[in-house]
Formats: sequence, C-alpha cells, structure tokens
Amino acid sequence: MLDVHQLDTFVLVGSVVTIIAILAVRVSSRAGLPSLLIYLLMGVALGESGIGIPFEDAELAHSLGFAALAVILAEGGLTTNWRLMRPAVRLGVSMATVGVAISVAVVAVGSHYLLGLPWELALLLGAVTSPTDAAAVFSVLRVVPLPKKLTGALEAESGLNDAPTVVLVTLVSTGAAAEHGVLAVLGIIVYELFAGTALGLAAGFGGAWVMRRAALPSSGLYPLAVLTLAFLGYGAAAAVHASGFAAVYVAALVLGNADLPHRTATRSFAEGLAWLAQIGLFVMLGLLLSPGRIDLEIVGYAIGAGLILTFVARPLSVLVSSVVQPMPWRELGFISWAGLRGAVPIVLTTIPLAEGVTDSTELFDLVFVMVVIYTLLTGPTLPTAARLLKVARRSEPRGLEVEVAPLDRVAADLLQVTISPGSKMHGVEVGELRLPTGASVSMVVRDHETFVPERRTVLRHGDDLLVVTPRRLRWRTEERLRQVSAHGRLAQWLGGRKPRRPS
Repeated sequence: MLDVHQLDTFVLVGSVVTIIAILAVRVSSRAGLPSLLIYLLMGVALGESGIGIPFEDAELAHSLGFAALAVILAEGGLTTNWRLMRPAVRLGVSMATVGVAISVAVVAVGSHYLLGLPWELALLLGAVTSPTDAAAVFSVLRVVPLPKKLTGALEAESGLNDAPTVVLVTLVSTGAAAEHGVLAVLGIIVYELFAGTALGLAAGFGGAWVMRRAALPSSGLYPLAVLTLAFLGYGAAAAVHASGFAAVYVAALVLGNADLPHRTATRSFAEGLAWLAQIGLFVMLGLLLSPGRIDLEIVGYAIGAGLILTFVARPLSVLVSSVVQPMPWRELGFISWAGLRGAVPIVLTTIPLAEGVTDSTELFDLVFVMVVIYTLLTGPTLPTAARLLKVARRSEPRGLEVEVAPLDRVAADLLQVTISPGSKMHGVEVGELRLPTGASVSMVVRDHETFVPERRTVLRHGDDLLVVTPRRLRWRTEERLRQVSAHGRLAQWLGGRKPRRPS
C-alpha cells in the first residue's frame, strides 16, 4: 500500500504530467497529429529508460486499459449525433465486423508467409491491429471538414470494432480458439456482440426513461447519472459473458441522443473524463515499453506488417464492406487511408501479455513501434489526402448548441441556445422564429450584457438565448430552432421539413 509520502509524490507527479499533457493537445492539433503520440513518448520518458519509474505489471495494464477504453467509448457514444451517423451506419457496422474479419485474415496470412511469424503470433498481430481507434481518428479529423456520411462511417466503425477484436484476441490468447474450432469461435463472437448490443439498448432506453422522470436536486448529478447508466450496460454485459464494449457504446449512444436535461453539460463532463482516461492510458502504455528491447528486427517486422495492413488489408476490407452501402471510389479511398490505429491495438496486446503467451513481449514492442510509425505517416497527411481525393468540404454547417434545464413546478423546460458562427439564424428577428404557441424567447445575452428581446430584435452570431417552452412542445421548439439555424427565416420553404416527434 502507498504511504502518505508516496501518495503525495504520486499526486505531484500526476498533476504535472496531466498539465503537460493538456497543454500538448494544442501542439499536436496544430501539427495534425493525434495527441496519443506525445502521451506515449511521455510515458517512455517517465519509464525505466528515462526518469526510471518501474512498471512491468501486464495484468494491471490490461485491467486499467480496458477501464480507460470503456470511458473513451462511453464518451464517443454520448457525443455522437445519431442523425449524422445514421446515413452511413450500414457501412460502419460492415467495416466493424466483415471488414475486421478480412483485415485479420490478410494480416495473419501475410505476416506468416511474408514475415515468417508463427501462426499464433501472426493471428494475434492481425487481430490486435485490425480495429481503428476513435480517439486517434477524430483528433485528426477535427481539422478536416468532411461530408457527414464519411465522418458517420468512420465514427460507427471506430465505436463498434473494438468488441469483436477483444473477443477474438482473448479466445486466441487463452487457447480457447484452438480448442473449440472456427465455428464455435464465430458463434461466441456473434453471441457476445448481439447480447452486448441488446443489453446496451436496454440500459440506454431504460435509463433515458428514468432520467426523464427524475428531477435531481443538482445539475451536476445528471452527467454522473448518465455515465453510470452507460457503465451499467457494461457491467450487465460482462456478468453474462457478453461484450461490455458493445454494451457501453450502444447505451451511451442512446443516452446521448435521448431527450434528456443538461445534455451539453453531460457531454462536456464525459469529454473531460475521456481526455483524462486517454492521458492516463497512453502514459501507462509508454511506461510499459522498454526501448532497450527494440532492435532493427522488431522495427523491420513493424514496417512490414504496417505495409500489409495499410496498403492491402485496409483497402480490401473497406472495398468488401462497401457492398452493403456503395460509395464513390474517392470516398472509399479516403476511408481506407483514415483508418488510424492508436491505443486500442496496444491495449489489446496486454491480453496475451497477461496470459503469458509465447513471444507476447515481442508482439507488444512490434505493435507499439508500428502504431507510432504509421500514425506519423497517415495522421499529418489526412488533410492532403482529403484535398487530393476531392472529399474535403470548405465548411460543414454547424448546428445550434442547446442546453436544457427542467422547470418541474411549471411543467416547462428552459433552453439555453447558442447561435454558432455557421448558423443562419444570424439576422433573423425574434418574431420570425415562429416558435410554437406557448414558447418564447425570454432573454438574450450579447457581449456579456442581458436584455429582454422584442419581436423586432435581430439575432446575431454569438448570442445566447433563453427560451422557455412547455415540456409537451419542447421537441417542436427545438426542431423549429434547428430549422431556422440551418435554413434562415425561409426555413418553412427552403429545405425545412415538418417536425416529427422523436421516437
């Protein structure tokens, strides 16, 4: 156990590392690199080859890594807009299942016959490197304006492909795959995915039903309750040997798109928690690496396996997956190049490490080097690839930011609406919003000053509106505000659609 002095030292070092990691986000975003590379290098610098902090506990790294991935997936689900994701969800699911299977097979066969790796190690290499990493993908894609169907497909894939690969790596590492055979392994994967998804849906819809009817005494309790409900799905799935990763992502996806109070605050809380999980995860994985073990042979294997994955397995898996939802070759080409690997492959290597699989240490080193090299190759080139393939958009429209607070004593909701720079609500008069009868704009905050608007008050970019609406009309009020934000005062005629009550 830690004594008081050790605890104080841990808090001091942890605080310094976290502050440096937070400041590093700005540097990495300007360079177009995922921040994971800086965090990994920080871990290496703190480890035995740097400051000298010893860390060789593979089982602890495995447990903490899975916990961090669960937090990251929960944040991914909560911050995913289902409306934007839905048009490309078929392709995303196909890449997360069929695409993963093809990638595993191609990398395993190529690594065995071209690189000379044993079959078990080659299969593990294919399995751990097949899933893309949501944190790595979207830290780069934030600076690349893309059509919604591309971001939706990549988001769906990165959120769902962890589940089947975790099951496969676990079965291979424990020897269960060789014992039960291919059909049994496939049946286990299908069961875990479907059961995990079903429990995630139950936790999400059940939790949303409860949260709509619970008037909590503090707004700070809502983010905590929503995240707890997402992790309830994870725990329930793990209890019946289903996929906890599938459950937590699906539950968070449902909760993040449900009609719940304080959604913006919940997403902000989840995003901050996910950043903390990423920092801790990547630094820990860097600590687990011993640079002295890496030689030219490991680097050669990493480059060879990366070439197979990047230029053969990934394009083939995307091409076959697109059968369910065909896209132009330019868009498929960009999706293929945007399949960034990050923490997930390195975390998955802790499973064979914890199980004591032969050559698992070499596998960890190989995957670590491979992730660093190919993230440096593909990450900074994504904006250029988007321009060359002509899939980049100059500006994707940004919707309103709407925060909701319940006014339970009068059966109403208070909406805090921020008019973003891309909103066409700029220049619209309050009376031209044509909100449902009973809803009204009660206050405008502009340049840190507040005033009560009139019907002829003209709205501006950067304004914050306080809109009071009867609870039964809230969905219509939000839909109307979003229509005006997207199409301006003529939203009723130019692209506006009849409001439909959410299911």
